Amino acid sequence: MQILILGGTGGIGSALINAYLSQGTVNRIHATYHSSQPTIEHPQLTWHRTDVSKDSDVAKLSETFDQLDIVINTVGMLHSGDKMPEKTITQFDSDFFNQNIATNVLPTLLLAKYLSPKLKSKTLNYFVTVSAKIGSIEDNHLGGWISYRSSKAALNMALKTISIEWKNKAFNTCVIAFHPGTTDTHLSKPFQQNVPEGNLQQPEQVAAALIHLLQRLSLKDNGKFFSYDGTEIPW
Repeated sequence: MQILILGGTGGIGSALINAYLSQGTVNRIHATYHSSQPTIEHPQLTWHRTDVSKDSDVAKLSETFDQLDIVINTVGMLHSGDKMPEKTITQFDSDFFNQNIATNVLPTLLLAKYLSPKLKSKTLNYFVTVSAKIGSIEDNHLGGWISYRSSKAALNMALKTISIEWKNKAFNTCVIAFHPGTTDTHLSKPFQQNVPEGNLQQPEQVAAALIHLLQRLSLKDNGKFFSYDGTEIPW
C-alpha cells in the first residue's frame, strides 16, 4: 500500500503517520511538510518539503509516484497570527479571506489535478481532504466566521465536483470530505475553552476514526461528507 499524507507535521497528519506505521501493512508512506521540520523517522516513511498551495511544488511532488492507494490532505487554517475568524461581516478582511482560500481550497484542487493519473487503478483507492462541518451550508444556523465557512464550503464543492468527474471517467476512487471534530491541535487552541467537556478529540482518536472509516467505505460512498463518528453530513 502506498499512502500520501499532506501536512504530515500537523497534529492529525502526524497521528495518521504513526497509526499507519503501527499497522505493518503499508509499503511506503510519503508525507509533506512546509516549514516545521519532521520529527518522525521510519524506514518506510519519506518526507517531501512542499508548499501544497503552489502549482509547481505539487507538480514536482506528483512526479515522485507511479501509483497511490490513499491520499489524505490534512492541511488547513482557521486563524493566522493575530487574525482570528470574523464575528461579524464588518470585520471582513480580503487578505485574510484569500489566505483561507489559498490554504483550505487550492491544495485539494492542485492535488487532484496532478495526482489523478496516479489514482487510476483496478483496485479501490481513496482521495480524502479534512474539511469541517462548519462548511456545510445546510448545517449553518449560527453565522459568523465567514472566511473560514466560505473556504470550507468551496472545498466541499471542489471535492463533490472532482468525485463526479472521476466517477464519469470510471476511476476506482472514493473521494470524500472528512470532519474531524474539534481536535486538540494548534488550529483549535484559541477556541478550546468553548468546547464542552469530553468533546475535544485527540489527534490519535481522529486518525483511528478516519482509518476505520476508510476500511468500511466503497465506491458507493464516493462524493460524500463524513464526520469522525461515521455519520454522513449534509453538504
